[in-house]
Amino acid sequence: MILRYLPLAVGIVGGTMLMLNRLLTPELMPSQARSDAVGIIACAVLILTTLIWQQVQPNSPESVVLEGKEVFKLDQDLPENLKTELAWASHLLLTNTVTKSIVVWWSDRVILRRGILPPESLVKLGIIAQRVIKTQKPIYLVKLALYPGKIEFDFLPSNTQGVIVQPLGDRGVIILGANVPRSYTKQDENWIEAIAAKISYNLEQV
Repeated sequence: MILRYLPLAVGIVGGTMLMLNRLLTPELMPSQARSDAVGIIACAVLILTTLIWQQVQPNSPESVVLEGKEVFKLDQDLPENLKTELAWASHLLLTNTVTKSIVVWWSDRVILRRGILPPESLVKLGIIAQRVIKTQKPIYLVKLALYPGKIEFDFLPSNTQGVIVQPLGDRGVIILGANVPRSYTKQDENWIEAIAAKISYNLEQV
């Protein structure tokens, strides 16, 4: 962050010194006038560079501390290989993306709850999740608070900032919650899609 303002500081200091040097010079030589002009242009460029950076690189949205507790619950009726698969996949998502909460719904029941979540909550799929299953296309709610459909995700922390609903074939979804709005990148979305496809394939084999 400090480096972003370095050109501005150098430009202001340099311009100020050039002005003082001009005021304190009793007789201005043509060569000095030319060098002063070059110096002023250089200082102006440095100042403009900082202003452009501020517009092109806005500050990232701030994260929040999600309301809930650390939870890790697996459906005990699942085969051991599927438990391992889900544990592995959820760990990858929690450690390699901004995801803080994960709920996996499959064949009319919750088979995984992991991350920061309310200790106990009833998971019921709403219109958004049902649409994802029907269309087989994920939905990314970049800032959950702005969507009326946020009430469908009351099984996530109440201050969840962003949500991705990713289909698991035509029988389930994986719901991911983040503590930062507008935080999932296109690479994250591709990564989530690939993991969901692997989970879906393994679940279909049971």
